[in-house]
Amino acid sequence: MNLHGVYAIYRFEMARALRTLWQSLVTPVITTSLYFVVFGGAIGSRINQVGGVGYGSFIVPGLIMLSLLTQSISNASIGIYFPKFTGTIFELLSAPINSMEMVLGYVGAAATKSVILGLIILATAAAFVPIPIAHPVAMVAFLILTSLAFSLFGFIIGVWAKGFEQLNFVPALLITPLTFLGGAFYSIDMLPQPWRTVSLFNPVVYLVSGFRWSFFDRGDVPVGISLAATAAFLLVCLGVIAWIFRTGYRLKN
Repeated sequence: MNLHGVYAIYRFEMARALRTLWQSLVTPVITTSLYFVVFGGAIGSRINQVGGVGYGSFIVPGLIMLSLLTQSISNASIGIYFPKFTGTIFELLSAPINSMEMVLGYVGAAATKSVILGLIILATAAAFVPIPIAHPVAMVAFLILTSLAFSLFGFIIGVWAKGFEQLNFVPALLITPLTFLGGAFYSIDMLPQPWRTVSLFNPVVYLVSGFRWSFFDRGDVPVGISLAATAAFLLVCLGVIAWIFRTGYRLKN
């Protein structure tokens, strides 16, 4: 494996994040803090507890997951889209580095930035409310696994996009609404039938539920199903990326 090539891509992407530190870290933290103040303050004053957990603490995993999904997709999609936009992708494809190593560099950097952001948001939220972590190892595992899965998804979007409009289409019109409807700010057990059953078709429900379980030892669906759904999504993304490099879809033409 060309570790030097992987590290070169990784270092370049991490350096780009430092050059845009306000956009990469500060803006998401401020946005999440505003979500927390609005939802935790306005709604939390009316809802004392959800499943035995204070509402302010209850929404923290959902807030982290919301930022994690959007930032993982954004970081990875922009990382691969700009070489396509500038034409330097052909230099990268002709370099002595294979497709797996290229993906490791871009996705590894995007996932690293997302994990750091998630931990910063967690520390910020801890300044507002107490946040017990019942399963710290599982929390870190969900954090890393989700960041990797959605960074791979973002890589796919970056290859697929033909313009900046398409680049922002999926996060803005698909991921964010699904996260809001996926139990980020409420438990799907609070929904009447048939809406609770309909919510189970939302894949984000399983991500939020598993992540919340790692904090409070309770989730809307069994943690094993949440873990399996996250791993399955990661494998599907890997399969799509393998097909992209095998066919050269929107990379070599």
